Order: sequence, then C-alpha cells, then structure tokens
Amino acid sequence: MPASDTTAGVPPRPGPRTDLVVTDAPTPADIAVISGALARFNVEKTGVDDRRPLAVLVRHPGTKQVIGGLTGRTSLGLFFLDLLFLPPELRGGGLGAELLRQAEDEARARGCRAAVLYTISFQAPGFYRKQGWERMGEVPCDPPGTSRVFMTKELTARSGDGVRSGDAANVA
Repeated sequence: MPASDTTAGVPPRPGPRTDLVVTDAPTPADIAVISGALARFNVEKTGVDDRRPLAVLVRHPGTKQVIGGLTGRTSLGLFFLDLLFLPPELRGGGLGAELLRQAEDEARARGCRAAVLYTISFQAPGFYRKQGWERMGEVPCDPPGTSRVFMTKELTARSGDGVRSGDAANVA
C-alpha cells in the first residue's frame, strides 16, 4: 500500500443515506444527470468547456432516414470515436474511410490533437489500421479468442496536406 493512501484501514465516514440501483435501463434523464455532473467537474478542474458531440451521418437518398454513420465526441483535445456502422451494401467502396476522414477533419478543426477508439477483434481493426490508426492494446472478452482492441491516431497533421491543429484551414 502506498504511503500516501490515508484511507486504508479507516472506516468510511457516515454520509447521507443513498439507494443504489443496478439497472440495464437507465433513462436519458438518468444519464444526463451523471454526464452533466461529470462535465461540470471537469470544467471546474480544467477551466476548459469544450465537450461536444460529433457525428457524420449517412442518409438514404430517397427517405432521408439515417442508415449508418459515425458518432463520437470531442473533449479536452481528444476525439473519442464511439460508433461507426455501415450497412453491408455500402461497405468496401471507400465510404467508411470518407466518414472517418470527415470526422477526423472536424476533430482537428476543434483543436483535437489525437483520437481514440475501441473496436472488437472481429469487427474492424484492419480497417482502422489502413486509415492510420495504431493499436494501443487489447483486452480479452467473450467469446473466447475475442478481444476489445484499443486504438489511437495522432491528429496534429493529416498526411500529405500539412494542415496542423490550430492552423487556418478551409472547412466545408
């Protein structure tokens, strides 16, 4: 135990009574309470209030309904890629790479220096590697032989164009 750990062996302080609820169905309001409180804490500690969602949506040309795309967020100089999905008929033609390029360009425009994601070993680690992402590590998960693959990419410059975070650039 580290010498700086002053709580070891000390019983917890009595505090206000709380109820703990384990659920697989938190409401959007439940999530908003936790997310908002954590965001406020981070702003208090850093003085930076830059957390924003980021999405690149793929819409059906006829119905205009979302049929795929990418979602994530930017915060404190990082782009977090949460989800990327394309229907099978839209894969293999470069659309996924274009989604990723547009999201990375927007993250750069927001001042992000790096990006992080995780994918599952049977999903798309090869795709992300082709787009310049590097493996940081992996954690085994189920089914046996499968793992969560954590990846990162530096965003300070897009290869070949010299655009660096913070430089003036045209953003369409």
